Amino acid sequence: MIDKKHIINRFTSYVTIDTESDPKSESTPSTEKQWDLANKLAEELKQLGLADVSIDKHAYVMATIPSNVDHDVPAIGFVSHFDTSPDFTGKNINPQIVEKYDGKDIVLNKEKNIVLSPDYFEDLLQYKGQTLITTDGTTLLGADDKAGITEIVSAAEYLMQHPEIKHGPIKICFTPDEEIGRGAHKFDVEKFGAEWAYTMDGSQIGELEYENFNAASADIKVHGKIVHPGYAKGKMVNSMYIAQDFINSLPRLETPEHTEDRQGFFHLTQIEGKVEETNMHYIIRDHDKEHFEARKKVMLDLAAEINGQHDKEVIEIEIKDQYFNMREKVEPVIHIVDIAEEAMKAVDVKPYIKPIRGGTDGSQLSYMGLPCPNIFAGGHNFHGRYEYVPVESMIKATEVIVKIAELTAKKYQD
Repeated sequence: MIDKKHIINRFTSYVTIDTESDPKSESTPSTEKQWDLANKLAEELKQLGLADVSIDKHAYVMATIPSNVDHDVPAIGFVSHFDTSPDFTGKNINPQIVEKYDGKDIVLNKEKNIVLSPDYFEDLLQYKGQTLITTDGTTLLGADDKAGITEIVSAAEYLMQHPEIKHGPIKICFTPDEEIGRGAHKFDVEKFGAEWAYTMDGSQIGELEYENFNAASADIKVHGKIVHPGYAKGKMVNSMYIAQDFINSLPRLETPEHTEDRQGFFHLTQIEGKVEETNMHYIIRDHDKEHFEARKKVMLDLAAEINGQHDKEVIEIEIKDQYFNMREKVEPVIHIVDIAEEAMKAVDVKPYIKPIRGGTDGSQLSYMGLPCPNIFAGGHNFHGRYEYVPVESMIKATEVIVKIAELTAKKYQD
């Protein structure tokens, strides 16, 4: 159905364009180089014959595959982001093609002795015999989420070339800055015009997700008092020791490295300190809303307790909500998940329904009035040098998109 070489060429043409986003920037997109791929995608969609192709002042690319049926079908959408994570460099990506993977170690970079091994990354073994695209060990790959873009564009191309496949109106959007949490911030839901959508931004083949973390950030400033250490008795207050007390008072096993599935956590992501002042940044995550609120209260109560041990306030804490669990918005329209599950089964993909231990554009979009479950894009080991994607997974994801479009039209035929 989908030409393998065509998928590889399209994907590699996208990942070799540097689109790393920047959390320190206040512009949208956060980096000028994201425009390079945004403009390329807009032009490509025009060449494929899609309607209403647009790119707005913030680099959001939108387009429509017009309906080819004479009955009313809700407009559905597919969304992916074109930025890559600032966690690891996305400059000068050199993708490597591994044909008929033999299940053994893959040498990514012989000179630097960088090896992608199934001894550590066991998921590799499920793709034995398939074609893998890897990094050269010095960059990330960008399958998150250029695999999703590849699949959406390829599905659009296939539908435009095969009018015998009946479908309703299909909306497409490619967004900037998802990796820094802003992918949906300037998304024009009304302009998009879909009743529901799917982000193609999951990982391994079969993933189907409609619940994610509730998320908040916590910025903590600890105040100390600097005095010459030779004369410090009873006078010096070392902010780093107070910060250490704060860290050690939180549940030690409720951190990312000790949790899985629906277990939430506190995660210290950054700390910088001197005697006089220490600053910490935490993220707070939990799928359960009550537990999420309880976690925020734990941090606030701990700060108050430590402050009570001193003659003045030594800890300032600011907690900000970031996004919420999309399950609350998707469950009332659970048929949109059912359609995706049915589509997977129809193209011989076993659905793997699980909670996201993170967030996607879809979680924010769901709260903006666009219910938006997440579907696999196929990649593994995102945000680092060991990232890879099986080409066969991208082909299957493309088939799933086509099948969702077809099934939606059939379900609204009567």
